Amino acid sequence: MKALVVERNLPRFAASRVASLLGSGRGAGIGPVQLLDAEAPDRPGTDWYPLRPLLSGICGSDLATLDGRTSRYFQDLVSFPFVPGHEVVGVLDEGGADFAGRELAPGTRAVIEPVLGCATRHIHPLCPRCGSGHTGLCSNLAFGALEPGLQTGFCTDTGGGWSTAPLMAHTSQLHAVPDALSDQDAVMIEPTACAVHAALSAQVADGDLVAVVGAGTLGLATIATLHSLVRPSVPCTVVVGAKHARQRELAASLGADHVVPPDQLARTVRRQAGSLVLAGRLTEGADVVFDCVGSAASLTEALSMVRPRGKVVLVGMPGKVSVDLAPLWHRELTLVGAYAYGNETPPGAGEPDRRSFELAIDLVGTASLGQLVSALYPLERYEEALVHAGAAGRRGAVKVAFDLRNPKGRSR
Repeated sequence: MKALVVERNLPRFAASRVASLLGSGRGAGIGPVQLLDAEAPDRPGTDWYPLRPLLSGICGSDLATLDGRTSRYFQDLVSFPFVPGHEVVGVLDEGGADFAGRELAPGTRAVIEPVLGCATRHIHPLCPRCGSGHTGLCSNLAFGALEPGLQTGFCTDTGGGWSTAPLMAHTSQLHAVPDALSDQDAVMIEPTACAVHAALSAQVADGDLVAVVGAGTLGLATIATLHSLVRPSVPCTVVVGAKHARQRELAASLGADHVVPPDQLARTVRRQAGSLVLAGRLTEGADVVFDCVGSAASLTEALSMVRPRGKVVLVGMPGKVSVDLAPLWHRELTLVGAYAYGNETPPGAGEPDRRSFELAIDLVGTASLGQLVSALYPLERYEEALVHAGAAGRRGAVKVAFDLRNPKGRSR
């Protein structure tokens, strides 16, 4: 069995960072990731089960880590060596039990909710955040029965999805995949759960003008969430800035009202809001802006097009960015982070809170989000896969994933 392994190697991280800045690929081959022989990690406890990966997505946070572009904030929340891959659909060859305690038969396909909170670390009582179902805000990501790691795919003890060897999944992380969903659908559940959490945390109000900056995986999944889970009860107008033709096509098909190139987004918001322009910003603007990129430029753009006392939601993971926050103060804006998952109540839902993952499983099926999986690669072609993922938009792709179902793999 093989796995892509990231080791703590500062010269390799530095070389990868330089290669990324120079535009010469993603540092694959000279960076900190290597293809090595691998075995399944030890089982951390009896409530952990081996999950053999089928498909595992390449996330923007993975690319940022390999390029050395992540914030130092995360340094103490990772343990080396680790196998990346947290967007995973796999098979429980020995069976197991899911997050609700339901028995899962051998051969069940499942996805993991990758945050390594109190339950996975055998910490009891649970911290207040885990106790209320908001595991993404767990206080104990570097304590308990596991080495530090904010998620599976960044922890040496659990393994990760970029491997033909099983990873270890805790019962609290497991969600069975319905038979009606393909493997491509299932590998989209984790990023969709992030978008569900972000879109619902914004508390969009009736009649709001909503702008989405960026139409990669997170942006498109956010659009689908707004259309399917918010708008049935809360009518709103969704305006999207999408850089590439395929992204614009998908954004429109997933429910956006207006889809324009990024350089036309502020103008479109201005027209919809009936706004004037003052010193490069709109006097009015969108009620809610979702930043699905996470760069200094995208956050600056979001702050310039939101109305006074409006809300900016950070969906894309920001690195160390330099942004002028004067608009935040002067216009009394609300800047909201949206990380991972939790318990959600969609507007108009006449049912108790559900996990972000439960809603995402339903949404992936109804919105056919498996169509966002554009290319599959075997582990042996990881350098090509990482370059493709980093250039996905301009190459007409959205989600690139590793295919672990066949030792020789395949690409499309």
